[in-house]
Amino acid sequence: MKLSDITSPADLRGLSRQELEALAGDIREAIIRTVAQNGGHLASNLGVVELTLALHRALDCPRDQIVFDVGHQCYTHKILTGRYDQFSTLRTLDGLCGFPRREESEYDAFNTGHASTAISAALGLARARDLAGGTYRVVAVVGDGALTGGMCYEALNDVGSRKTALMIVVNDNGMSISRNVGALSAQLTKLRLSRGWLGMKKNVSGALRKLPRAYRVIQGVKNHLRGLVVREKFFTALGFRYFGPIDGHDIQAMERVFQRLKDVQEPVVVHVATRKGAGFSQAEEKPEKYHGVAPFLMDNGKTRGSDGPSMGKLAGEYVAELAAEDARICAVTAAMTDSTGFGPFAKRYPQRHFDVGIAEEHAVTLCAGMAAGGMRPFAAIYESFLQRAYDQIAEDVCMQHLPVCLLMDRAGLGGEDGATHHGVLGVGMLRSIPHMTVLSPRCPEETRGMIDWFLSQEGPAAIRYPRSVPEIAQPYAGFRWGRWEVLRSGKQAAILSYSAILAECLAAAEALEKRGLSVSLINASTVWPLDMDTLRAMDRQGTPVITVEEHVLSGGFGGAVAECCTREGLRAPIRMLGLPNEFIPHGSRSELLKRYGLDGDSIARQVEGALNR
Repeated sequence: MKLSDITSPADLRGLSRQELEALAGDIREAIIRTVAQNGGHLASNLGVVELTLALHRALDCPRDQIVFDVGHQCYTHKILTGRYDQFSTLRTLDGLCGFPRREESEYDAFNTGHASTAISAALGLARARDLAGGTYRVVAVVGDGALTGGMCYEALNDVGSRKTALMIVVNDNGMSISRNVGALSAQLTKLRLSRGWLGMKKNVSGALRKLPRAYRVIQGVKNHLRGLVVREKFFTALGFRYFGPIDGHDIQAMERVFQRLKDVQEPVVVHVATRKGAGFSQAEEKPEKYHGVAPFLMDNGKTRGSDGPSMGKLAGEYVAELAAEDARICAVTAAMTDSTGFGPFAKRYPQRHFDVGIAEEHAVTLCAGMAAGGMRPFAAIYESFLQRAYDQIAEDVCMQHLPVCLLMDRAGLGGEDGATHHGVLGVGMLRSIPHMTVLSPRCPEETRGMIDWFLSQEGPAAIRYPRSVPEIAQPYAGFRWGRWEVLRSGKQAAILSYSAILAECLAAAEALEKRGLSVSLINASTVWPLDMDTLRAMDRQGTPVITVEEHVLSGGFGGAVAECCTREGLRAPIRMLGLPNEFIPHGSRSELLKRYGLDGDSIARQVEGALNR
């Protein structure tokens, strides 16, 4: 059967083992081809091809519901649920999303994009089913990396306490994004290594069934032996029945287990062992590198074009340089050490680097404790992931005025990963918290200046920077906390902006000059607190102000300027440009900037229109 013939999971049911194996190969080829063209999550999707086939053969979706934790392993699911003809549009503007989306298909039971949420969501679906008198099955597919997140344990405890009928499939590949860390990873490794017990059980049981009396005797001590060899008590202590580990690339073995368990009216855990990147040698050898990838060449796996150093990498290298002279400096990452640029730090200072797994809340409070103990911790976390640690930032860091530096990577539009990965809420999230300073650099040099400033003072700070180094061809004049930088002088208006979007503002200012309009461009890299001296000076000069930001307008920088100007009796901005108060879809950054009126031409038109009015 061809992939184009699969219009729903029902089309899988009559296929032979050979046909299923051939189909798995075709799916892998389609995933590799599409990710090579569009970029995306490769290794995680290649690892779950057979698992997804087995689930869809055993279940009756969309009546039965599958929740994929994180969701970056859903490509096979999308292909099998009538979306193969659209699969080439994956992660492109107005095309298929790289994560499950209820708006996209009835087969996507719950939207995901961040880790450790699936068990809670699936439990909610299961309890809604029970309250409504339904009989369908709910399955949560959870990677072992996601199980480093504390939310999973809250949900596991809740499931077991009420004995809600729910199946949790633990996809155990020894990885999250970076190598898994912690006690849970060690426990799953023990489970994974217990295949010898399962093989022995199969052989011995087959022989003893021919001797019923002996079989009953052996059965009496089985649970004790199994507890010693398999170490399954982690899950059974929480009220689950545990099954596994099972070969996650054996479709028939998994399907048999899922079929037998799908009607069990109690919580069950099915432990499946897979290989991340299976079927693509480069991804199998280096799963971290091929977790999330830019477009690449299929024959050798090399990224297309040049991919220069990221802002996070440059920041991490600078923190590592400073750590050579300052023993107080330490670094905390949340399962993404290399992705946030702190791999070199971890290698040079393993005793001062702490990868806590997918546990951003713990990461922030850990930093608070270290700061209270005299250290200077840097927490390197993607901005959209740091959202889950809001309480810890407010209560544990800022309320105690502790010197913790939040290095917020991927600030601004996150491109093709979409709504769950755009870093466009950070300013609004942080500027309302007392004692917090919010900084956003325009270049690597300014990032280093901000890090130096943080180490020279005693309070918390957040440094938000985009993934790529901004292309702003203006000399760097040095960073001064609370003082904005004039990048371009003009007489008729002033554009206030910060970080990567300054490049578009500069293009707008140059376009306006050609139309006879002279505008200043101010780098407001101390986003909060504001440089009130500059705002007062512009008010005295009667200079109209326009704010521009790659951030939602609600609670953002423009709103902060308007609030402070109103409070002091100054003239408020005549126009505030930014993103609307909605969840921004996936697409390339340039496409999204144009769609939302934040490219250079659009900014110029809007500034000109505001001045003419």
